[in-house]
Amino acid sequence: MTALMRNRSTTGGFLGTSRQSAAVLLAAAGLALSASNLQAQVREVVWLYAQNCAGCHGANLEGGQTDSLLDDRWIHGRGDDETLFRIIRDGDELNGMPPMKGDLHDAEIRALVVFIREKAAQAKNAQAVHHQPVDGQVVASREHRFRLKTVAEGLATPWSVAWLPDGRLLVTELPGTLRLSERAGSDLKPVAGTPTVRFKGQGGLMDVAPHPGFRTNGWLYLAYAEAGATAETRDSGMTVIARGQIQNQNWTREQTVFRAPGWSYRPGGVHFGCRLVFDAAGHLFFAIGERGHMQDAQDLSRPNGKVHRVFDDGRIPPDNPFVGISNALPSIWSYGHRNPQGLDQHPVTGELWETEHGPRGGDELNLIRRGANYGWPIITYGMNYNGTPITALTSQEGLEQPVVHWTPSIAVCGIAFYHGKRFARWRNNLLVTGLASEELRRVVVEGHRVVEQELLFKGIGRVRDVATGPDGLPYVVLNKPDKVVRLEPE
Repeated sequence: MTALMRNRSTTGGFLGTSRQSAAVLLAAAGLALSASNLQAQVREVVWLYAQNCAGCHGANLEGGQTDSLLDDRWIHGRGDDETLFRIIRDGDELNGMPPMKGDLHDAEIRALVVFIREKAAQAKNAQAVHHQPVDGQVVASREHRFRLKTVAEGLATPWSVAWLPDGRLLVTELPGTLRLSERAGSDLKPVAGTPTVRFKGQGGLMDVAPHPGFRTNGWLYLAYAEAGATAETRDSGMTVIARGQIQNQNWTREQTVFRAPGWSYRPGGVHFGCRLVFDAAGHLFFAIGERGHMQDAQDLSRPNGKVHRVFDDGRIPPDNPFVGISNALPSIWSYGHRNPQGLDQHPVTGELWETEHGPRGGDELNLIRRGANYGWPIITYGMNYNGTPITALTSQEGLEQPVVHWTPSIAVCGIAFYHGKRFARWRNNLLVTGLASEELRRVVVEGHRVVEQELLFKGIGRVRDVATGPDGLPYVVLNKPDKVVRLEPE
């Protein structure tokens, strides 16, 4: 590919008029913005591409005066994000690409990189053939042949799966129902008396996890969205962690494990998290999204946008990183997260891995470290949903980098390291779900690097969760259609 080009004679006058008009309107309203903020206010990525790139690379990135941006042929390096950003900004006169840094600020250039990635992926997906299996159909993946089998259907937005030690299956439904099979392999029945949830948008009844010592203590943990308790917070919500026991299909002995201060509840229906993970030492990890208030992810006095760590009864471990720090919640383990909806421990190293939704682009797989800042919204590989930039920064000293980021977004959700024996060559691989992309991926992790990704299937529903069952088989939660399937070796 030759570098990006733009038509100077067409662009210059238009940009000048646009900025002057916006400046006049803002001045009349008594507002003052820097030049870079003004550009971010009035220009979004489709317009930026049309004005600066389409004249040479084509209206649909298909090529024109110069090469297409939809293929994987690159002059400079491997076509990575950093190189593409640099070529747009600084130009490549040898290949006919003028620098754009005089007309575009860095955040806009970042948005163009995301836009190019989106369009290239869409073109590639339109030509690709993906496995879309129905029940009983054999899929030949790289390492194993498998078929799907439906184990539960007719559900209402199932969110997560888990098992009791005797093999009985648990399924949560987002509107608020916890279902449990009466015996291994039987139909799922509702459990009565579970907590009242705030079912709005992305919030409701989310994760379920039995205590590692369930055989002796009977504790079962739930993560759910709760409405505020006062008149001032009634229209707001936050993620709550509770535990209880089940007797004769009834929820009993409920105890609160984590409830945020009432003043921290946020309105809206987005970004609640949440997954539950126990480590070998008896700590409970859980994640809460930033509830649509991106600045909260950096505020240690607020619970949202964080991964938390508590003892199984909610007490604070004394070695948590922010214990004793003024204006910091002591349950916080890491921060700077947008909307974590995947959390699991590596079965060999015990390290905690997390996936979180980016904005438009920049979904992340992270290795979670004690006290670390994962950067949202200071750094991101994505942009706003409306095509305007968030920031030019994808890295900054002191902020963690994702192990992998997906642009365009796959709407990454639940994850699970496969630890069964039925698919021997998948052992310790990470299974990764995608909602909007409707896919299940197999991700090979070596140390702290991803060395391979394989798309196992795509296009049979929104893939919400994945887990290894007691039979050693991967179970997958689908939305639209709302059912649970498992992968069986062929």
